[in-house]
Amino acid sequence: MSMAQAIERFVSDGATVAMGTALEPLIPFAAGHEMIRQGRRNLELVGPISDSLFDQLIGAGCVRRVTAAWVGNVSEGLGHCYRRACEHGVPRSLEVHDHSNFSISLALWAAAWNVPSLPTRTLLGSEILLTNPGLAVAGDLVQVSAVRPDVAIVHVQRADELGRAHAWGPLGISEEAGLAAERVIVSCEELVDASVTLSDPNRILFPETKVVAVVHEAGGAHPSPVQGFFRRDHAFYRDYAERSRTADGFESWLREWVLEFRDRASYLGRLDVESLRIKSHRLSAPADFGDD
Repeated sequence: MSMAQAIERFVSDGATVAMGTALEPLIPFAAGHEMIRQGRRNLELVGPISDSLFDQLIGAGCVRRVTAAWVGNVSEGLGHCYRRACEHGVPRSLEVHDHSNFSISLALWAAAWNVPSLPTRTLLGSEILLTNPGLAVAGDLVQVSAVRPDVAIVHVQRADELGRAHAWGPLGISEEAGLAAERVIVSCEELVDASVTLSDPNRILFPETKVVAVVHEAGGAHPSPVQGFFRRDHAFYRDYAERSRTADGFESWLREWVLEFRDRASYLGRLDVESLRIKSHRLSAPADFGDD
């Protein structure tokens, strides 16, 4: 299945979408760009930090609500589209449900475990409690209401066609997002035979019954890093930060890097991909799963 087909079938207007759940790496930019090209509207985005992906979707007018710990551009700081939406309603007003990285994880775990909320003490004394109706103080605890995405979109190093996905490096809250969501879209650097994924069952990220689409999308996380495949494209992030400082600059960037392309392959054709590939490999030792 192509990314365009996956987004068309499984991400509707008004959907709640978990993305960028591995924190800085493995951010599914290809999926986000396809959502922009297909003109999705009134989305709720759920995640921890998302790097600049949320900022781009907000600037494109796709988003009505953000439920997240932070929105910006990690190495460059502020998310300019996010700020314009919050302060001036440009291109549209934005509802924000603030979380910490820990509390958004609890919200997703609550949904995964099918309970209405989970307790914590870590937000006591924080102004986050004033901005998020899903957080309620009960005695000396904060009850974190469940957040159940309609779909979680994750990028991984490899997956088989049935949705058994392998990812390594920092995973952030990817597992809880996938288990909390009604369905999961997986994009991968490599589409492999089931014998590969089943040879290391402990690494399988989600039950394959949760996965509704597997997209072979090499380079689908650029400019974020993918351990073992691509390093982070700092220069690309820097260019985006500078150009998105103004609404006109963002619109120019959006036309150049999203709207003018049909798919990810044509996008990658504009980049010096080889300069970003990992050249030095550090392979793990094999595991012995023998039991007789």
